[in-house]
Amino acid sequence: MRLKDKVIIVTGATGGIGRAIAERCVAEGARVLVHGIDRAGGEKVVTGLGSAGVLHLDDLLDPASPARIAAAAVAAFGGIDGVVNNAAIVARSTIESTRVEFFDRMMAVNVRAPLLLIQAAMPQLRAAAGCVLNIGSVNAHSGEPTLLDYSISKGALLTLTRNLANAHGVEKVRFNHFNVGWVLTEREHTFQLASGQPPDWVEKIPAAFAPAGRLIAPEEIAAAAVYWLGDESRPISGATVDLTQFCVYGHNPLRR
Repeated sequence: MRLKDKVIIVTGATGGIGRAIAERCVAEGARVLVHGIDRAGGEKVVTGLGSAGVLHLDDLLDPASPARIAAAAVAAFGGIDGVVNNAAIVARSTIESTRVEFFDRMMAVNVRAPLLLIQAAMPQLRAAAGCVLNIGSVNAHSGEPTLLDYSISKGALLTLTRNLANAHGVEKVRFNHFNVGWVLTEREHTFQLASGQPPDWVEKIPAAFAPAGRLIAPEEIAAAAVYWLGDESRPISGATVDLTQFCVYGHNPLRR
């Protein structure tokens, strides 16, 4: 088992990528604090994890929530070996539509909460020579036209990862980062249906957006996460991995 006896916090783990990471971590021998705000979804996840999982419900808009999350992991399992900052608000905006309240809410959850959770977990991470994996987005590189605030937040998360990697490498605490492409989660499916797509939209993705003929599955992100959360990736820190189907640099998905 590649994560035997490690204690991992996964935020936003009641569904989607976070749930897949939590499940894979437990399959690899870890114990996981499943964070989220969806009680029904969270209880379903931890039931599947058995004694290796514990649920903690907390709203990341509350600046005090990261400290409570870290404390809950220590209370449940006695320490913290890894943190996966996966929770995020994904909401559309443009330069015309964005507003102060919208921007502040996006930054609070997508940037401030990861920062404060790392801060709260740092004593335990130092003691365990642990690691942080931040789940970002390829939108950090420039973003889509209707994802202005979201793209800004993911750019900030990427800088946070690199800054902390540079600052704390000598303490043997590692910080690495995923820039994730288009993943087929429940939330994405629901959004596409609400946007007017037909029920079988996922079977009709243009090749320009999914050269493999399908979207990325959450379980494929989770499989990659195991390497970066485990000792196999030691001593690498400050790595940014683009988990997408094409090179984002110079790529124009509308080009035929």
